[in-house]
Amino acid sequence: MIIQPAERTESVQEYYFSRKLKEIAQMNQQRASSGEDPVINLGIGSPDGMPPAPAVAALCEEARQPGNHAYQSYVGLPELREAFAEWYGRWYGVTLDPKSEIQPLVGSKEGILLISLAFLNKGDKVLVPDPGYPTYSSASRLVEAEILTYDLRQDKGWEPDFDALEKMDLTGVKIMWTNYPNMPTGAPATESLYSRLVAFGMRHGILICNDNPYSFILNDNPLSILAQPQAKDCCLELNSLSKAHNMAGWRVGMVAADKEIIAQILKVKSQMDSGMFKPLQLAAVQALSQGKEWFDSLNAEYALRRQLAGRIFDLLGAEYEKDSAGMFLWGKVDAGLGKEDKSAGECLSDLILYKAGVFITPGFIFGKNGENYIRISLCAKPEVLSRAEQKIRIILEDKEHLDF
Repeated sequence: MIIQPAERTESVQEYYFSRKLKEIAQMNQQRASSGEDPVINLGIGSPDGMPPAPAVAALCEEARQPGNHAYQSYVGLPELREAFAEWYGRWYGVTLDPKSEIQPLVGSKEGILLISLAFLNKGDKVLVPDPGYPTYSSASRLVEAEILTYDLRQDKGWEPDFDALEKMDLTGVKIMWTNYPNMPTGAPATESLYSRLVAFGMRHGILICNDNPYSFILNDNPLSILAQPQAKDCCLELNSLSKAHNMAGWRVGMVAADKEIIAQILKVKSQMDSGMFKPLQLAAVQALSQGKEWFDSLNAEYALRRQLAGRIFDLLGAEYEKDSAGMFLWGKVDAGLGKEDKSAGECLSDLILYKAGVFITPGFIFGKNGENYIRISLCAKPEVLSRAEQKIRIILEDKEHLDF
């Protein structure tokens, strides 16, 4: 390389799933040459269902219009912002001004870095959950902020321990990342939790950044932190069409907050892109108009898949919540399976991958508190989950060849 990379890149590594998927691709080449089936991937939460039909139809129709292929406004079409506002009012009971309190995003993942760039200086502190979505940490590192992890534990229902938080030195903390229904654990959001988070943010002058893409998945009571009194004084919320509308690859998300917060995020975003493709925005409007029947159908399928994923966990002796929310199942495994250089979850994940040809995510990638856990994505068809169970069952019956 003719020049040295920026020092900030030394603080992050290639995303775990990026590295693992390359390994699995190599494994699949070898397996194909020997006549074996490809690896069954139960790792990433990429929905495999179709988006709402009206959204697909709108995308196709609008893409045929000659005037729809130019640069678009940085703030998004008024129709899309109004649709997001109506969506929040209808499902969450939250009133948002579509002109000033909503910013469409190229997926909510983009928002994590934009928020970090907009509000964090070098050395500012950020509260990040453990276990939690790795991008909260990587975005913080890229802007050279200091990460303070806070524990989420099973015995606390995977909610923050507010007593422990109050005992921390919170000097210099500007942002706290939260995510409910929780990924990876499936813990639900509650009014009580959101109320305590708002009170905590107000008390300490911390911006609570709630990531809320799973609120419709296996959950009959979608909640938003912005429904709490005073929430707009200290909170923002990210949301997305990726999970609840089967539109992960479309990259349509949003952030909702007080207009001053939105203005700061837009200041950064407007330097980074030139607006979202107009047909995509108009298709998103159609997706947001879906009613209860859409989510009922979606969740009937995910409920079946959760049950089948539970059968895999039963086979592996993993403990899990049978009624967890979101599109993953999170299970605790025997800590004794771990080795000196690998956690129990990683050891079991590797064994299942290399022996059975099934990839299950090890919990260590979400933080130290995830080391003795594994996670199954529900974004696999029932027949695929059943086939994975059969493959795992076969190797477990041949225990003398297993390196437990």
